[in-house]
This record gives sequence, structure tokens and C-alpha cells, in this order.
Amino acid sequence: MPSRHFRDRRAASLENSELRLTVLEEGGHIAEITDKRTGVSPLWTPPWPSIEPSTYEPSLHPEYGSGAESRLLSGIMGHNLCLDIFGGPSLEEEAAGLTVHGEASIARYDLQTTGHHLTMRAELPIAQLLIERQIDLRGQAVRFRETVENPGGADRPIGWTQHVTLGPPFLEKSATQFRASATRSQVLDAVFGAGDYLRPGTEFTWPHAPRADGRTTDLRTFTNEAVSSAYTTHLMDPAQSHAYFVAFSPALRLSFGYVWKRADFPWLGIWEENYSRAGAPWLGKTLTRGMEFGVSPIPETRRQMIDRGRLFGVPTYRWIPARTRVEVEYWATCRQADAIPDALEFPT
Repeated sequence: MPSRHFRDRRAASLENSELRLTVLEEGGHIAEITDKRTGVSPLWTPPWPSIEPSTYEPSLHPEYGSGAESRLLSGIMGHNLCLDIFGGPSLEEEAAGLTVHGEASIARYDLQTTGHHLTMRAELPIAQLLIERQIDLRGQAVRFRETVENPGGADRPIGWTQHVTLGPPFLEKSATQFRASATRSQVLDAVFGAGDYLRPGTEFTWPHAPRADGRTTDLRTFTNEAVSSAYTTHLMDPAQSHAYFVAFSPALRLSFGYVWKRADFPWLGIWEENYSRAGAPWLGKTLTRGMEFGVSPIPETRRQMIDRGRLFGVPTYRWIPARTRVEVEYWATCRQADAIPDALEFPT
């Protein structure tokens, strides 16, 4: 059962001499991975009050907006799981109760902790899937083993993305650095936000993203724009068995990253929100960078995901066969460093 509260949310925590990790009961979000030396978690905490998604009512909570994403935004924090879509629902799915990024980010999880181990489980009634995540603290690293089960009698095409979002004080303009095992890349092929500054739909090679003004932006350093928004997608290096991203705060001398099996999650999406969203609950007050690794390159509806099929010859969704469990493993690291690591290795 949850053992504590985190920012007025029911939660459970794991802790050792190096790190503290907290999971929210509703939504299952990894709310913090805090480095005890600095007292800082690189993960994003929204600037607005957080509530349990089950308590959200549009008429009572206009401060979270009025769209399909509002229930998610009422409780979003840190690292959330996008399942079984990555993006928005169709109009019909929204009418049936599906939210942006799917039920996994608003579901209520059963949380059980033993020592440095946490087990979390939830049922997704609309998607008709079962989700289980095993989390272990290992010094300055965290191991995640995640299983999705399809108990039905039909194969299912799904989106499945780890929506890892970084925020201040770890995230700092012109300062926070990034590395990733990225190769072929593309700017989102649609308008993303009011502060867009990259050239839509343009292909490029990591890390130099094409700007609308004809210049390029090096995505290895967080933006210094006054206001901006952007989304780029990146194919993880097919020549490597594992993929990674790592971020580094020079001011905190802290590195933070994830490493995973490339065959499980071949895509990394980078989301930039730099004080550009004026509507509720953003109100022009949010600074984030999402580092979102998963089976899909683009946040879009299920129909768009399936119609897209492939990008750069690589599938844009994953199948969960009938009456089958599919397991993935990935790791997060949070540790002191004097410079950004060149790469992250998959622990053995």
C-alpha cells in the first residue's frame, strides 16, 4: 500500500543512501528520482497544483483546461507511461472516456514495496490490457521491468512510450547538456505550438535541427530562446543493441539518463516547452524538456499511427499478440559527474 504523500498525492517511495524514488498511486507516475547529495530530482514537477485524476471534473476544475488532456494534466508529474496510445484519442475514443496518452497515465495502481523493491499493477479497462512494473534501486541506478499483458483473443497494435520529462532546477536555459544514441531525425510534420521555431517535417541528422530562419539548432544544449516550442523525433542507432539519452547539469554537477534495449523502443521524441503555452494550466509558466522513448516516433491518434506505418523504414507501433505478455527492461541513472558522459551502458 502507498506509504506516504508527495505534493498532496498518495504515493509510495524507495530509498537508499544515494537516491529516493517516488511513484504516485494514481497515474503511476515516477514523480521523483532525487539525488541525495544535491536534494534535486531532474524530473519535472508542474508549476500548478496536482490532484488525483479520479477526482477531476471538468465543471469543478477549469484550471486544467477543457480538452482530452485535462484529466492527465491534473495529475501529471515526472515520468509517465503512455499506453496504449502515444498522443491524443480520436473523437470517438474521447467520447468513450479515453484521455491523451491513454489510461496508463491516469489509472489507479496497486503499489507494494519491500526493501528497495516496488511492484505496481493496474488494469486498463478501455484498452483491455494489464500493466505491471517492477522497480529496483541499485545504488545510483534504477532498474525497471515492465510487462504489458493482452488477455484478449485478438492481436493488438499499440503505442507504448516512456514519457520522461525534465524540469528546473536541473533544466536550465543555455546550460543543460544532452547526449543520445540518435541518428536520422525529423521535425514534427505539423504545427506543434505557438512558439515553433524549427522547420516542420524536415529530416536531419542528430543533433543539428533545421530552424525556420535557415539556421540550425544544436539539440545537445537546451534552448536559450525567450519563448519556444518544438518536437523532434529521432531514430536510435540501428547499429547498437542498446539506446540511451543522458542529460547533465553543470551547475549541480549531476548527470541523469535512461538506457534501454533498442529493439524494445527504437524511437526518442524530444519535446520542448519554453513558456509558450498560454492556455490553462500552462499559463506561460512552464519550462520543460521531454525525452520520450518508445515504439512510436510521433504523438498522434491511433488511426494516424497505424496509417503512418513506418518512418525511415522502422515501424511506428508495436503488436501485443493475443493472450500474451510482453516484457521490456530499462534503467535510469542519477549520479554526480564533472562532465556529461559520452554514453550510457546497459547494466549487466
